[in-house]
Amino acid sequence: MTTSNRIIIGTRGSKLALWQAEWVKASLRALHPGLSVELNIIRTTGDKILDVPLAQVGGKGLFVKEIEEALLAGEADIAVHSMKDVPTEFPDGLHLPVICEREDPRDAFIAPLRNGIPVVASFRDLPHGATVGTSSLRRACQLLNLRPDLKIVQLRGNLDTRLRKLDEGQFDAIILAAAGVKRLGWHDRITEILAPDISLPAIGQGAVGIECRKDDADTNALIAPLNHPATATCVRAERALLKRLEGGCQVPIAGYATMQDTHITVSGLVGSINGTILVRDIMTGSPADPEALGTALAERLLRNGADSILCEVYGRTPKGTS
Repeated sequence: MTTSNRIIIGTRGSKLALWQAEWVKASLRALHPGLSVELNIIRTTGDKILDVPLAQVGGKGLFVKEIEEALLAGEADIAVHSMKDVPTEFPDGLHLPVICEREDPRDAFIAPLRNGIPVVASFRDLPHGATVGTSSLRRACQLLNLRPDLKIVQLRGNLDTRLRKLDEGQFDAIILAAAGVKRLGWHDRITEILAPDISLPAIGQGAVGIECRKDDADTNALIAPLNHPATATCVRAERALLKRLEGGCQVPIAGYATMQDTHITVSGLVGSINGTILVRDIMTGSPADPEALGTALAERLLRNGADSILCEVYGRTPKGTS
């Protein structure tokens, strides 16, 4: 258990992960003057496997498992995660009490520059047969649904690496999470922010979560002020959608919730890998029970064709068939 004046943050070592951890560190020190905050940089399975698409690696928690092990071993008091990397189930003894205020949850379209000007003005202006880099089946299926002529190519690595590959001419464009691009100060490289009807975001995209041990009362109290209720409500709805769909990185699933004064609206999508089929829907309900709304939307998607897509991907027999 942490002492009242010292806390250790478990984090990945990528530039974006370190930005997030440093932001949490600064926020905690502002809240608690005199608090000593240290970083424990941990290399995860997802960081080690860079030459294989994540969809082929399989499994859940590729970017969090080793950090959770450090939490349970007492080598870290909290873990700072990108919420889109966090599985819907936690190891015994751990929980996620804090979801911080969300950055832009949408996807960013980035084109190469010529004399400082993007060579194409928008996604819809890409030439026929253009090569687009992305690491996400979710993005790929939605883009192919709109533009089946595109050539989608696997893109892994940190933000610097991805932009370098774009500038070297390996791609006609790349798609990244806008939040990471903005957080690392690359706002000026964004050619276009893709609207959700073009590319519905990943579950939890743009939000940062803080995981810790359930029985560590001191740490839970220290981090509690960093929770952003509206963001947490929306992300809880999205994660309930994902949990009911039993989604992993092998299947294109998207979900995005927004909250107004008296209601929350959740959009969900399940797509075939080649983009020929997209099952999407939207529901509005009470923010008092976001999990119920996310689950209800998942049930509707399953009834409307998502179950067949998931069964094909996972090699299962659809319900109602023998």
